[in-house]
Amino acid sequence: MNHTLTVTDETSVTAAQVLRGLALDEDLKRRVPVDPVLGPLARRVARRFVAGESLEAALERVTEVLASGHRANLEYMGESCRDARRAVAETDAFVDAAMRLAPGCSVSLDLSHIGLAVDEDLALDNATRVAEATEGAARELMISAEGSGRTDAVLSVHRRLCERFTHVGITVQARLRRTDADLRALLDLPGRIRLVKGAFLEPESVAYTREDPALAAAYLRYAELLADTGHSCSFATHDWELIGHIDRHLGGTGHDGVPWEFETLLGLGRDRLDTMAAKGHPTREYVVFGTEWWLYVCNRLAEDPRRLLQALVDAASPEA
Repeated sequence: MNHTLTVTDETSVTAAQVLRGLALDEDLKRRVPVDPVLGPLARRVARRFVAGESLEAALERVTEVLASGHRANLEYMGESCRDARRAVAETDAFVDAAMRLAPGCSVSLDLSHIGLAVDEDLALDNATRVAEATEGAARELMISAEGSGRTDAVLSVHRRLCERFTHVGITVQARLRRTDADLRALLDLPGRIRLVKGAFLEPESVAYTREDPALAAAYLRYAELLADTGHSCSFATHDWELIGHIDRHLGGTGHDGVPWEFETLLGLGRDRLDTMAAKGHPTREYVVFGTEWWLYVCNRLAEDPRRLLQALVDAASPEA
């Protein structure tokens, strides 16, 4: 197979790699939002993908999602928190969100937001608090994916939570070469499995590139495994071709009681959700909020560098 890239392809790949590198720059994450010039411009780009910086703004968007006939998945952004006291305080925000969300909503979190970047046991203690709150409010709790360097610790905390809870789900990345083994082990645990392609900057030794056709093949293989086992799962992708393949594998129809759902990100895939919902499939929109949107927005742009053109338009647009 000829994998030669055109100049345009090479430029797109380079742009994506640069964006993923910027996403991991914790100094930029702190500086850009407060910069008097760059901050307002970056916020105009972010508002396409982010519900707002407050829980109140996010709850308004969740209400709109529910009114459109889709479920919602709410995440408060803030990965890589390296202060133990702050991690505990941030956990309070997740507990508050869990108590205030409407039915049909789940709560997502990065374990590094609530202590994993400090200590695994701290993350487990804080995640247990959120799990207790979500269980009491009849909400799913979803653990989000992080870079491959944290995968072992994320899976360890998830396994320990599953010893006590049955409503705690986990996100797996089709890009990671280890996912085949990880996924088969997760099938023995309760909780929804959320399948994503994966957006983090990773070496090719541990992950397929986003441009590699093997990534789509891996995603479809894992999606079919989830469907065939009947495990609770989310097919989280905006890729129309993958969505079509999965839909056909599922028989082209669904209903509220099926164990799967199709999920897309706020600002990117409402047309996908509407199409799948019209076929009876359960659908969910992923809604994020908070002030630490830098990594999230950079990764959204990196997934499809053509979004950079839209970002330029957004940055030049007046505040809504």
